[in-house]
Amino acid sequence: MSDGANTSGAEEAARADLRVTEALRQGDEAAFARLVDQHHASLRRVARLYVSNRAVADEVVQDAWLGVIQGIWAFEGRSSLKTWIFRILINRAKTRAAREGRMVPFAGFGADDVGAPDTAVSPDRFWPADHPTEPGHCASPPQDLGTSPEHRLLGREAGEQLQKAIDALPANQRLVLTLRDVEGCSTEELCNALGIQETNGRVLLHRARAKVRAALEPYLEGG
Repeated sequence: MSDGANTSGAEEAARADLRVTEALRQGDEAAFARLVDQHHASLRRVARLYVSNRAVADEVVQDAWLGVIQGIWAFEGRSSLKTWIFRILINRAKTRAAREGRMVPFAGFGADDVGAPDTAVSPDRFWPADHPTEPGHCASPPQDLGTSPEHRLLGREAGEQLQKAIDALPANQRLVLTLRDVEGCSTEELCNALGIQETNGRVLLHRARAKVRAALEPYLEGG
């Protein structure tokens, strides 16, 4: 029953992508505006993992949207529309990063990209992409810290420590964690967008979560 439900959901998503694709091919500006509203903030956050500042990230995202419009006739539905858009963004971001002489995630796998983690942190510690006030921000306290000033301060410190832990991750791990746990991509979607094998994606994700959890241990323990 579960497999049937998953199949039905995938088929509906594919049909929805087809409707959007056809609308874009017909020059439907409203459909394009809805697509931008849905994905623009996520694309901007991912672009910032590649380039030096927000202004450059905005340029990369605008270039990616231009690529979507220009390339929509080539979209064949082999992946989700979301994955295809992210792939365009990532390719544009890689090009811009190389032009700036910056290190590009997944230019190659290093020693830190192999092996299994000890412990992972649950993805529910990250704000989802559809959060009403802080979409995609990694500021959710790891536990119910109460309402006293001391507990609220602890919650803020935990959120700040969480963001620092993510920022300190190797580029490959930070990108995978962002796509999976912040932007809500499935493992299959992030691997398709990044052009990596699913095994490698899972290893990188688990390693990233393990490092984040280690940084948050003082807040994860009840006190």
